[in-house]
Amino acid sequence: MKLLIKGMVCNRCIHVLSEEFPKLGLEISNIRLGEVILKETDKTNIEDQVIRAMLQKNGFDLFYNKDLKIIELIKNTVENGIQKQLDTGETVKFSTFISNELHKDYDSLSSLFSSLEGYTLEKFIISKKIEKVKELLLYTDQSLSDIAYALGYGNPAYLSNQLRKYTSFTSSHYKKIRRDKMAILSE
Repeated sequence: MKLLIKGMVCNRCIHVLSEEFPKLGLEISNIRLGEVILKETDKTNIEDQVIRAMLQKNGFDLFYNKDLKIIELIKNTVENGIQKQLDTGETVKFSTFISNELHKDYDSLSSLFSSLEGYTLEKFIISKKIEKVKELLLYTDQSLSDIAYALGYGNPAYLSNQLRKYTSFTSSHYKKIRRDKMAILSE
């Protein structure tokens, strides 16, 4: 269960909520500024009023905003689009894909995304593709060229440059990590 929290501005806020949620019998899976993800348990269905009261007592509140739900839908749609590219081999034009999936104009979705997230939807898409590239380099035998074409890049060199720009590492770095792990496992 993901909660979006207003008023979390520093590490002290994270510390306070890390102590308060367990007092309600709720286990935190992940916590960062503005967001708490609770582990799914029988206690997870605790009433919003109880959680909200604890938050307000500590100077926080829950976000109830339909725009934030749209942002989550956009993020999920991007991940689905990347997986679709890998599964089908079809190039996904993300502006069209997102617009069709969410039945809204891409420009307005992109503008909303940028205003709430603080970076562009295009950068988000690139960062998700780069995450997938790293995963594929670490856990498969695919070459960077194969990965580039599978993710809709016309030029593997362009993907290589993006990988270096976003991670400060080359594809050979990730392949070396894979080789090292495989060598350890085979011992």
